[in-house]
Amino acid sequence: METKSVTIYSTPTCHFCKMAKDFFAEKGITYTNYDVSTDAQKREEMIKLTGQLGVPVIVVGDSIMVGFDRMRLADKLGIAA
Repeated sequence: METKSVTIYSTPTCHFCKMAKDFFAEKGITYTNYDVSTDAQKREEMIKLTGQLGVPVIVVGDSIMVGFDRMRLADKLGIAA
């Protein structure tokens, strides 16, 4: 099975960001986290990707997802929810 790169743009106070990271930990998914509350360059990158400031923004391969939806994310990763 092909491993897709996973990136999350998040903030420390975001409940849904924490849920997404907990999901990754539970499923053993390796991911890159960018804290857009302190990293202005990554915040700008996130805005260019989505056109907005809402977090989390989760990038799986070439697919961009705004918000955390366990079923949708599992589907994008090709794993069971």
